[in-house]
Amino acid sequence: MSDATAAPQTDLSAYTTLRLGGPAGTLTVATETDQILATARKAPGKVLILAGGSNVVIGDDGFDGTVLLLRTRGIRVVEDHGDSVVLRVAAGEPWDDFVAYAVEQGFSGVECLSGIPGSAGATPIQNVGAYGQEVAHTIVAVHAYDRRSDTIRVMPPAECGFAYRASVFKHNDRFVVLEVDFRLARSPGSAPIRYAELARNLGVEAGDRVGLQQARDTVLKLREQKGMVLDPADRDTWSVGSFFTNPVLGAAEWAALGLEAPHWPGADGSVKIPAAWLIERAGFAKGFAGDGVAISSKHTLALTNRGEGTTEALLDLARTVRDGVRGKFGIELHPEPVLINCAL
Repeated sequence: MSDATAAPQTDLSAYTTLRLGGPAGTLTVATETDQILATARKAPGKVLILAGGSNVVIGDDGFDGTVLLLRTRGIRVVEDHGDSVVLRVAAGEPWDDFVAYAVEQGFSGVECLSGIPGSAGATPIQNVGAYGQEVAHTIVAVHAYDRRSDTIRVMPPAECGFAYRASVFKHNDRFVVLEVDFRLARSPGSAPIRYAELARNLGVEAGDRVGLQQARDTVLKLREQKGMVLDPADRDTWSVGSFFTNPVLGAAEWAALGLEAPHWPGADGSVKIPAAWLIERAGFAKGFAGDGVAISSKHTLALTNRGEGTTEALLDLARTVRDGVRGKFGIELHPEPVLINCAL
C-alpha cells in the first residue's frame, strides 16, 4: 500500500464548487481505501472529508485539522438478480459519471439524479434527491469506516437514518464513507416520473415511464437552465446548489398560516413548502446581490460567489434572506450544505 499524498494546494477554495474556503491544517489525497483508513486512523482530532466539495461551505479561516481528499474510483456489479443488479461504487467516484454509466448499461433508478455535482460517497450523507428521486430509494448498504470502533461497517438503510436531506453521517465525523451499494432495476425505461415539472417537460403524465436517456437528457437540460450543472465559465454555478432546504410544517402550523402557496403534502399530514417561493415573495429576486456574492440569476435557491466573494459575505447574504423570510412568513429556513468552521 502506498501512502496518501500531500496535496500541492492546501487552500480549500480549490476543492469546493463555491470556490471559497481558507487553508487546511494538512491536506492529503487518497486514491485507495487503505490510504483513507491509514489517514483517518492517525489523525489526532477531527477529520474533514472532501471529494467533490459541492455541498460544503468552509469558513474563510479554513479548517485547522486533517483534510482528506477522496479520489478513489470504481463501479462494479456485486450482485445480479436478472431483473435488478447491485452496484458497488467507490466513495470518490464522481456522481454524474456513475449516473451516466447506469443509464448506458440500462440500469434504472438514478436517472433523475443526473447532473448533480459531487461524489458517490457524499450522496448518502445528504440523502441527495431531485426530480422525484433520492438515493435512499436505491441504496442497500453503505460501507463506512467507524472511527470510534476502528472497524469497517456495512450499514443497511435502517442504520443510515435517512431523512429529508439528512442521515446519521451528516454533521458527524465518526463515519468515513468508503463505498455505497445501489440496487437498480435492469430496464430500458425510467422509474415512474414523480415530479410534475419533469413530467411536463417530458410531455407525459406523472407516473409514466420514459426511456432512460430521455429522462437523463431532460433532467440535464432543466438543471442547466437553473445553473445547477457545473460550468467554470458560468458564475451562476459557483454555488452549493440549493442553499436552503424546503421547510416542512406540521398540519396545524400549515393551517394556521393560511398561505396560498404551492406545497406538497406528506404521508404524516406534514406539508413541504418550496423555499424558493418564500424567498421570492419575501422580496429577494434572482440576482439580488451582496458583497461579491449574489442569488443566482437563474435559480432563487442558489447563493453564488461572483468571483470576488468571501464565505462571510455569502453567509451575510444567507442571513439576510433567512431573516427576510422569517419576518414575512414566520417560517425559519435552514441551510442544506454542511457548514465548516463558520455559522449562519
